[in-house]
Amino acid sequence: MTDPTQHLVQAYSSDIIEAGLVQSILRSEGIAAYLKDEIMGTLMPWYSAPGGAGSVKVMVAETDFERARQILAEFESSRQKDQGSDSESA
Repeated sequence: MTDPTQHLVQAYSSDIIEAGLVQSILRSEGIAAYLKDEIMGTLMPWYSAPGGAGSVKVMVAETDFERARQILAEFESSRQKDQGSDSESA
């Protein structure tokens, strides 16, 4: 469990669905991740622009930030590869 005095930083932001996915990925890697502004993303999803106004933020401890960014970079890379292979098969 994260020390309650630990400073939290934003590792990612998106809509409620993608933020929840990222939170799950980080937790599966042993990083405590929390959603900030998730109520706004749930109540008014049309207002939540990924990374923009009303977005849901994924927060991690400052000490876990670099590891979280590495994990998320791998996630983004694999997602782009998957999207590339989907467009080739279409």
